[in-house]
Amino acid sequence: MQNRVRRVAVVVAAAAMLPLALTACSDSGAQDKASDSASAPASKEKEPETSGGDAEAMDGPFGPACASVPEDGAGSFDGMAMDPVATAASNNPALSTLVTAVQKAGLVDTLNNAKDITVFAPTNDAFGEIPKADLDKVLNDKEQLTKILTHHVVGQKLTPEDLENGTFETLAKTEVTTSGSGESFKVADSADVVCGNVRTANANVYIIDSVLMPK
Repeated sequence: MQNRVRRVAVVVAAAAMLPLALTACSDSGAQDKASDSASAPASKEKEPETSGGDAEAMDGPFGPACASVPEDGAGSFDGMAMDPVATAASNNPALSTLVTAVQKAGLVDTLNNAKDITVFAPTNDAFGEIPKADLDKVLNDKEQLTKILTHHVVGQKLTPEDLENGTFETLAKTEVTTSGSGESFKVADSADVVCGNVRTANANVYIIDSVLMPK
């Protein structure tokens, strides 16, 4: 009888301890989960992507005549940026008359070796507006030709912002005025910039639709 009582007592005690054991196990699991959550690295928020493409585009060549410039090769914008200005111009078919004039005046080395200049470069069509007899006469007068060509060159690099309302001394010791805004500019109140802000190794070039005549 006593043995039976003892067995019952043991069973009752074990039953009483069971809820406590289950509670302890539950608390331990929760603590482990909390610990795992605390030690896990926080997820990083995705940073917004930025691009300088727009700024570069705004800083590049502009104007309707720019569309005729080759996309690659020595005559492209990238190719011209590698060469000094007289060499770069010789790779642009639209400037062949200007290049011939520069050669006749003996200014190739002068322009190629100059530092930080701006060239207002008349197109072939611009020279074509001059009567042929007059153009031939100028091309064969080295002194006059030199004065006209150097009137198209300013001894500093001009940005489009500089052209908005400016007066600049040329290599001919004359003055040239500019005006405009955005992508529309005039030089000497007579020539329109048809392809502007073209970079060469030593110059900024603004291609214009009229030849500038010094006073």
